[in-house]
Amino acid sequence: MAVSDHVNLEQFMAGVEKRNMGQTEFIQAVREVAQDIFDFIADKEEYHEAQILRRIAEPDRVVSFRVCWEDDNHNIRVQRGWRVQNNNAIGPYKGGIRFHPSVNESILKFLAFEQTFKNSLTGLPMGGGKGGSNFNPKGKSDSEVMRFCQSFMTELYRHIGPDTDVPAGDIGVGGREIGYMFGQYKRITNRWEGVLTGKAVEYGGSQMRPEATGYGAVYFLQNMLKHQGQDVEGRTTIISGSGNVATHAAEKIVELGGKVLTLSDSGGFIHDPDGIDQEKINWVKELKTERRGRISEYADHFTNATFHEGARPWRVEAELALPCATQNELNGDEARAMVKNGVIAVSEGANMPTTLEGVDVFHDAHIMYAPGKAANAGGVAVSGLEMSQNSERVSWHTERLGDLLQDIMKDIHEKSAEYGSDEDGGYVNYVKGANIAGFKKVADAMLAFGVV
Repeated sequence: MAVSDHVNLEQFMAGVEKRNMGQTEFIQAVREVAQDIFDFIADKEEYHEAQILRRIAEPDRVVSFRVCWEDDNHNIRVQRGWRVQNNNAIGPYKGGIRFHPSVNESILKFLAFEQTFKNSLTGLPMGGGKGGSNFNPKGKSDSEVMRFCQSFMTELYRHIGPDTDVPAGDIGVGGREIGYMFGQYKRITNRWEGVLTGKAVEYGGSQMRPEATGYGAVYFLQNMLKHQGQDVEGRTTIISGSGNVATHAAEKIVELGGKVLTLSDSGGFIHDPDGIDQEKINWVKELKTERRGRISEYADHFTNATFHEGARPWRVEAELALPCATQNELNGDEARAMVKNGVIAVSEGANMPTTLEGVDVFHDAHIMYAPGKAANAGGVAVSGLEMSQNSERVSWHTERLGDLLQDIMKDIHEKSAEYGSDEDGGYVNYVKGANIAGFKKVADAMLAFGVV
């Protein structure tokens, strides 16, 4: 095929939309990657002949299954579960399991597609996958969550394994849920093996896994600022979310001398002009992980804080921003407000939290902007290290894992900057850089295998 005969971006996207009708999140994710990759592969005939991008944008398989469980009132409940195995060119499928009522095939395909590039950026041998269910763990008893997790794993176990597909946690799936699922896998298979990551330290987990995603997003932010001769110290920060990623991101910002002003959940956000210090962060962790309460309670407990019901924190004046909640939580209007209010850098702790319009606003304003596939790769990086520990039957110390995490995030920043810098070396388009760097490794592996 001559280069002039190649389809253009819009023709490619028309095909994606036709094959995935109504799957808006997945289509958005593919477009965000494809618009950068098309320029990169324009003169690279081998990628066109092998239809590499088309193949990466078509999951290897999507497994869908029914999950039946019994609630505490002895009612039989039925949910739907999925596992999307997107690409295993560079290693076993790897990606989290999400339990949330919004979960559907489109969201999981977008997450698995993004995971493919994110895992590639870590430099570790991991492919891309994602799974989950429309089950909502909020308001459920521990017994109900246990029965659901056991039923979910009874269906999932036949599709995963330490050398095939290694799930982890995600929204709605923390240490409790991982424990229930790992126990069920072990019960069914009679094998103890590293089939899940995010496990408790007592049964093969990694010392740094709970902190990794939040810390990693801040390390990437720190590298972006350092690249421009700046630092976190003394700067104000707005953060969304109040779960594992958000609280650990806040913790690291405070440790580096920054000031955290906000946290949020699905009910709204809290603004604490005095700053959310380590003592307050510990209080939020206890609120969310033990009492499973709402962030609005923070404003009742800490005098000068205010709660803003049904709102998001992006209009609060600050210099740094860390979206750590969920996809598409930051739109174009909010991005414009952030630019007007003096935000200089955004590092995504969540997956695709900024809409395409918001991303364009940040790029047009030359804001330092780190996409989730690069900035929140710390979590899966430490999950990959947990896989290595399980294979060796060893446990690594926190100090070693912390050093490895910092090294991995620094390397991801360098690769993203290499492919994302403009010609004069000034502005860095980290989205473009991460997309190209992540794509190239996967694409070259696929070429090596031939057309399969």
